Amino acid sequence: MVCLILGVPLAWVLARTDFPGRRLVRALVTVPLVLPPVVGGVALLLVFGRRGLVGGWLDQNFGVSLPFTTAGVVVAEAFVAMPFLVIAVEGALRGADARYEEAAATLGATRWTAFRRVTLPLIAPGVAAGAVLCWARALGEFGATITFAGNFPGRTQTMPLAVYLALEQDVDAAIVLSLVLLAVSVGILAALRDKWVAA
Repeated sequence: MVCLILGVPLAWVLARTDFPGRRLVRALVTVPLVLPPVVGGVALLLVFGRRGLVGGWLDQNFGVSLPFTTAGVVVAEAFVAMPFLVIAVEGALRGADARYEEAAATLGATRWTAFRRVTLPLIAPGVAAGAVLCWARALGEFGATITFAGNFPGRTQTMPLAVYLALEQDVDAAIVLSLVLLAVSVGILAALRDKWVAA
């Protein structure tokens, strides 16, 4: 949900507006695709840790600390997964015919109304595919999560972290959890197969 709320508007800005530094913003958005996840976790600590660039300010002014919390898991997973959504939605926006939005504007629609009633239905398959890929990437995230949020059962532990922990204590449980993750991954690939083959 966080990725949808932040990623769709960001994709729209990247696809439909021209501003100085757009290439830099796009590069920053896509960096998590090539960044080793543990390095991403360290970067999140440098930014959102208690002594970090933003984290120190959040802690002093609001008493908010993100590292090693459930919110930290959300931040870490959104950080590594959002590029999948942004790239898919930006591609869908570039493929959508902007003349429909222009026609809606000439009929008196505001930008928000045109986006909600014209653009969003046009790009809905791209948003859905991006959201599913984003969710799947977040589901399998390990490195950034364990570095930024830790591995506290019942609080910050995700399925990949549970598999890692189970390998040391209960191999059968690790196998079952791995099979669940495998089934989910295969299901996602099967659901999106027709979209990829058609492309």
